[in-house]
Amino acid sequence: MGLLSILRKLKSAPDQEVRILLLGLDNAGKTTLLKQLASEDISHITPTQGFNIKSVQSQGFKLNVWDIGGQRKIRPYWRNYFENTDILIYVIDSADRKRFEETGQELAELLEEEKLSCVPVLIFANKQDLLTAAPASEIAEGLNLHTIRDRVWQIQSCSALTGEGVQNACS
Repeated sequence: MGLLSILRKLKSAPDQEVRILLLGLDNAGKTTLLKQLASEDISHITPTQGFNIKSVQSQGFKLNVWDIGGQRKIRPYWRNYFENTDILIYVIDSADRKRFEETGQELAELLEEEKLSCVPVLIFANKQDLLTAAPASEIAEGLNLHTIRDRVWQIQSCSALTGEGVQNACS
């Protein structure tokens, strides 16, 4: 079930605006993913120091995507953006196995947040174009995603760099 399938269940009228929160650790590929979704040039991307906001039209939905920086010093401010979130997109660098525990802890904390309770989660297992990338199934197992019972969730393999898997998850 992709992003738009989830949206159709959430929103009765597709012409409504949808607020999407895009989170993940620094260097996970959040901004590249956002630019892919917006069909923008991805050749010059710098680390996000605060946040980026993009509005993307997709099959009748206006997606307002909030891309918040993932550096450790910025993460405490994530909670300032939780209000009125319709969907949480969490991006994981599938090739950075050293940070799987850290990214798992951050995701677990997000899932405990009251303002995000019942908010559907789309997890992108990004950087699948790299030889060292863990498959989405291994990441799902390692993060115990199968224990999530209070919301709709999906994990999607992708490469924000090549665009592979990005549009699949958003259809």
